[in-house]
Amino acid sequence: MAIRAYDEMYVNSAQNILGHAVDFAIMSLEIEPDDFGKALMVSVAARQFAKGNPRYVAGMNGCELARQILDEVHISYLDTEDIMYVDKSPEYWAGWALAYYQWYADISFGDILKVVSLEEIIGMYYVYHEMDISHFVEQINWLMGKAYSQSRLRARRDNCGLSQSELAKEADVPLRQIQLFEQGQRDINKTSAITLYKLSKALHCQMEDLLEPSLKNDEEVV
Repeated sequence: MAIRAYDEMYVNSAQNILGHAVDFAIMSLEIEPDDFGKALMVSVAARQFAKGNPRYVAGMNGCELARQILDEVHISYLDTEDIMYVDKSPEYWAGWALAYYQWYADISFGDILKVVSLEEIIGMYYVYHEMDISHFVEQINWLMGKAYSQSRLRARRDNCGLSQSELAKEADVPLRQIQLFEQGQRDINKTSAITLYKLSKALHCQMEDLLEPSLKNDEEVV
């Protein structure tokens, strides 16, 4: 059984809160969808939500969450009273579905929204909103797998203009180990901290920038 950031008992609440947050930000505060998506990617509130902090996934409403996210990233808006409609909009559905996928896959909002934007998720409403959530999960898993088919190590190495041999020499890490990481035959997420440190130092990035998102394809969707 997968170990996720927070207990399943909070999932419905989290979906409802993020659904209302997305709807309120876009429909009531008139924030562009991808501007709110970018705010979700970087805000502390969104990270706390993803970790299952009860204050965020159960202790506030969606309007409050939207304001906190926007305030943190200094996006200005003309405030209005809390509005949470009974009829669920495509914007609400997008937040609702995104919250579920983030919990299910245990991947940060940043990693998800780098691959599929909030506006694109809203557009999926017309295809997926009447289907079981598992179909949405399968589609996002496919998009994530396609986007991350090239390892992060390979992408960083290419950006730095280094060959595998040059990186091995610069980082003092065996060439074969780098090859196995890039081919997906060895899990870089399970390597030693010292190896990650050496590679990240040679590639001028943080250690976590080299870790791969873990997509859960082999279990039944709740």
